[in-house]
Amino acid sequence: MKESKQRRLRDVNSGPPTLISENCKITGTIEGGGNFMVSGEVFGDSDLAGTVTLTRKGFWKGTLKAAAVIVAGRVEGEVVSDGRIEIGETANIDGRVIGGEIAVAAGAIVQGTMRTTVAAAPVEFIEKRDKN
Repeated sequence: MKESKQRRLRDVNSGPPTLISENCKITGTIEGGGNFMVSGEVFGDSDLAGTVTLTRKGFWKGTLKAAAVIVAGRVEGEVVSDGRIEIGETANIDGRVIGGEIAVAAGAIVQGTMRTTVAAAPVEFIEKRDKN
């Protein structure tokens, strides 16, 4: 399957992500490359060249900035990407969302503003994957 035909950011990520597990709490700034999967808590800001996936149990307070972002958990602050931001049905965001493209699933909660930085308008999608 060609990369352009893949439906979600999860489909195009390669290599294992850096894991921040459920019982882990990080305070400070995270910078660098690679992909991250956050199931724990982050209090601080990021500037990452990879994809950040905030799982259902994940919590982020601060500015979550990455090349691409998938949110299924809770964010208090900003979600920023020059690329794509996917907001899943279990996401709860209190703050600003600024991305090249923004996809929002039915059921997601965004209390704040959303702004795309390219011509595409925000998109609604229905999650059809397993809820695991």
